[in-house]
Amino acid sequence: MSLSPSKHRANRTAPKWWGLSYYIPALLAITTVLIVFVLADADRRAQYHVTQRVKAAEQLADVVARLETNIRGNVNLVHGLVTAVASDPQISQPRFTAIAERIFSVPSQLRNLAAAPNLVITMVYPEEANRASLGLDYMTIPAQRGPAVQAIERRKVVITGPVDLVQGGQGLIARYPVFSLSSGRFWGIVSAVVDLNRLYWDSNVNSPSQGLDIAIAKRPSPRAGEVFYGREDLFQDNPVMTSIDLGYDSWYLAAVPKGGWSGEPSDLDFFRLSALALAFFIVAPLVWAGLLMKQRHDSLLMLEEREDRLETLSRRLQLALEASRIGVWEYHPETNRLLLDARMCDLYGQPADKSEGSLKDWFDAVHPDDLNETKAAFQEVVSRKTPFLKDFRVVLPSGEVRHIRAHGAVQQTSNGVVNVVGANWDVTEDVAMQTELRAARVATEEQNRQLRTTRRVLEHQSLHDALTGLPNRRFLDQFMVNADTSDVSQKLAFIHIDLDHFKHVNDTLGHATGDEVLKAATARLREIVGPEEVISRIGGDEFVIVTCGADPAGRAQEVAHAVVAMLARPIEVEGQECRIGCSAGIACQITAAETPQQLLINADIALYEAKKRGRNRVEFFSDELRAATIETKRTADELLKALECDEFVPYFQPQFDAHSLAISGVEALARWAHPERGILTPDIFLDVAEGLGRVAEIDALVLSKSLFQMTRWRGQGIGIPKLSVNISAQRLKDPKLLGTLSAMPIGDHKVAFELLESISFEDQEEDLKSAIRHLKELGIEIEIDDFGSGHASIVSLLELAPHRLKIDRKLVAPIDVSESQRRLVASIIEIGRSLGIDIVAEGVETMAHAEILKGMGCNTLQGYAFARPMSSQDLIIFAEEWQKLHPAAHRPATLRRA
Repeated sequence: MSLSPSKHRANRTAPKWWGLSYYIPALLAITTVLIVFVLADADRRAQYHVTQRVKAAEQLADVVARLETNIRGNVNLVHGLVTAVASDPQISQPRFTAIAERIFSVPSQLRNLAAAPNLVITMVYPEEANRASLGLDYMTIPAQRGPAVQAIERRKVVITGPVDLVQGGQGLIARYPVFSLSSGRFWGIVSAVVDLNRLYWDSNVNSPSQGLDIAIAKRPSPRAGEVFYGREDLFQDNPVMTSIDLGYDSWYLAAVPKGGWSGEPSDLDFFRLSALALAFFIVAPLVWAGLLMKQRHDSLLMLEEREDRLETLSRRLQLALEASRIGVWEYHPETNRLLLDARMCDLYGQPADKSEGSLKDWFDAVHPDDLNETKAAFQEVVSRKTPFLKDFRVVLPSGEVRHIRAHGAVQQTSNGVVNVVGANWDVTEDVAMQTELRAARVATEEQNRQLRTTRRVLEHQSLHDALTGLPNRRFLDQFMVNADTSDVSQKLAFIHIDLDHFKHVNDTLGHATGDEVLKAATARLREIVGPEEVISRIGGDEFVIVTCGADPAGRAQEVAHAVVAMLARPIEVEGQECRIGCSAGIACQITAAETPQQLLINADIALYEAKKRGRNRVEFFSDELRAATIETKRTADELLKALECDEFVPYFQPQFDAHSLAISGVEALARWAHPERGILTPDIFLDVAEGLGRVAEIDALVLSKSLFQMTRWRGQGIGIPKLSVNISAQRLKDPKLLGTLSAMPIGDHKVAFELLESISFEDQEEDLKSAIRHLKELGIEIEIDDFGSGHASIVSLLELAPHRLKIDRKLVAPIDVSESQRRLVASIIEIGRSLGIDIVAEGVETMAHAEILKGMGCNTLQGYAFARPMSSQDLIIFAEEWQKLHPAAHRPATLRRA
């Protein structure tokens, strides 16, 4: 800015008061600096208050950490005693005292310990000082019952306090639920009392070095009488607060510095002096410039320089205000004028040129919910001349709501006029961020709660069967891992139960009915099993019951027989009567060296023996069963190796025409050429092979090798008319059977498959019928072996249409001494003749048998009266000698020399 000569002259002739106009920039600068000074001073004091609270909060957090550490340390000390009681439910007072003395030898705040089997205190430590609590029943005292029940339901320690003690005084009580490790049954409660005075002292709550006054209550806003430590009025003194979650109770701690909150920081005077010095260096040049302009109106160049400097400083101040997004306002109470800068207009959604208004205009913009509080706060500023510090909301003309933070201070002029000068800035984003953070925290806490609930549900589901609600195999595995077998006074007994005929229920009535049967069976088992015994479902229809005692065999036998008897009764499902029954195997612990896992294996072996002996019975594991199991395992291992080494060979037993006694065929029988034990018959290895599922493989080997021998015999001039080979039901249902047979060199050999009558041909499965039909199409004849010992009926024989029936040796043996048995065999032969089926008699031991059977019309004879099973080479020798003993006229045309 520059002054023209005319203006310069005008200034020379201006009135004396005109010279004051040169100080207007200085006055404005002083006002601005004062506002900034007041704001900075208020912010300094606010920061100091925040610092005080942060320091107090850190000290209180240290106290809380010490309290929690000491409480948890005391709780953890007693875990060893709880484990000892769980492993020895019959613990005595002397042993309880011995363990408690070891616990009290460790520095802690523990005051006393108590054990309450079945929730009645019977043991305490120290004994003399706590005898008054003996006989106390937790369930009869409301203050004790709630925490005790919650500890049992949660299956973990619950801490409550302060609690009025029977022995006198108050304490913090930790209650531990105890469950027997051997049976899992609830035993009672072990309680530990923590001395509150020692806990406060050791946790630096009331020690001389503590710089805080601390009060503790069970509520964040306690009423009169609810503060159990410290001054009650401390909660009303704007304290820092925190809490401790004890599980059942919560403690809320409030603290203020000893002596109260300090109003101002110690270096505030220095800060103010520094600020005043800075203000002086800002304002002094302006004042000096005004003085020069007043004294030297002719110093135009100097005046222009001062004006430029003032403009620069003003521009910088404006830039600072715009950069900080702060709006400046000034209120004149005497005239009710409210002056606003452009930023203030923008904050309130007003036109930029509306720089002046009234207090009513401002209050009209304030949100209705914040209006009364804001008015009261501003009136307090005007009446008492106190600083104005307030957060409130304003509603813009567009309807948008903004959050405003306002700072203000009272300014009094030299003539006594009082103005209020302040600044506003938009904190909407900060408020929104705080709201989002609080919402996110609430959502996170809820999610964590749901995760904890889900984890508990999943843990329960992972250890229990969904259908029956019983513990599952995983639960049983954990039980066996944690079970203590060293205490011979509490030996274990395992009962392995398997439902009989349950598969038949599923196959005939459906799996839904099977599920209902399992539920009903479970309900019956629960009626038998005692509260200290463990029952679990470890498979589809398998259950395990574990009992214990000094001699658990009697109880195990009682439970097993009761289970067999109860499950033998029919189960009704939707009007349908189902009969299943069960078998049970028992294994009892004899020595401490026997593990639960081995006992379960032994019970399984006993169960297998019960099933092998006819089902619906109970068997105990014994040394004989152990030896048989070892032998079976050895045989199984050797059998698998025998299959790999091709040790199975066919033996042949000739069959003879009943009239001519000519060889009419041979039956191929499986033999195991054991490298050490010699030739083994099927009664030694057949059951093992069936258990391994390798019978079909042995059948295939015998058939293949027998066909090879048939070809070999023919090459040596011996013609065997027919080859009979046993076939198992397992191989008969093999979908690859027909393809395998088609690839074999059967050629023009006459081959017959012998089917055991026990395969059951009633209600034959369609795949079984189809397999027999295709065998006949391949030219393979069908024979029914051991007829008379199974379940075949006349109807099934008509449908199956076999070529031959082989009468079981048990029916043939007594025909020479029993008339009734002779008539029975004659009836079977007559049935075969009427149906066009040839009859083969097995077990012909004497020539008297042969003559009787011949007279009855039997077609073919087989037995020791003629020949025993023999190797292929022995059969060649036997056939040659047999031909020499019988004239050629009596031999069939198929038996000839090449």
